Amino acid sequence: MAPLLVITGPPGAGKTTVARSVAQTFDKSALVEGDAFFGFLSSGAIAPWLPEAHDQNDSVIRVAASAAGQFASAGYVTIFDGIVGPWFLQTFAVATGLDALHYAVLMPSIETCVKRVATRVDHGFTDEAAARHMFGEFESAAIEPRHVLTEPPDHLDGVVRQVLSDFEEGLLLYRVRA
Repeated sequence: MAPLLVITGPPGAGKTTVARSVAQTFDKSALVEGDAFFGFLSSGAIAPWLPEAHDQNDSVIRVAASAAGQFASAGYVTIFDGIVGPWFLQTFAVATGLDALHYAVLMPSIETCVKRVATRVDHGFTDEAAARHMFGEFESAAIEPRHVLTEPPDHLDGVVRQVLSDFEEGLLLYRVRA
């Protein structure tokens, strides 16, 4: 059994870039990209930020969590890159089949997130209004401060060091409630 580290935050927070770098620091790791699971929906998909997408999102989050949990159970340090808001954290955690996971929320400023979303070249999501909405959802959610990197360092290496340090110190630990 190896640990599972969820790296989340609103669109444009830097989840994918940070998750890739964090995953590369381990000798045996798996990077599970949450967005890929929405790509498995072949018809009838609803934009995940819309209220009517709740049941769809619940299903997708459970499937993605199960995959991440299986990698961790197989001995891979598993990094999950995707939006796992605190409103879905317990659902995600239970679906992993693990007793605990590590949860890191990247929260740069809204200006930083919107700028990154607007200037993406390798990502399909560029909806500024939806990005602002999801930022607001994270900003207003009840998240234990130890899980949140508010205004993370500007440089990738600094963010990666901070996430890894908090991870290794156990500050990001979230125990699954039965």
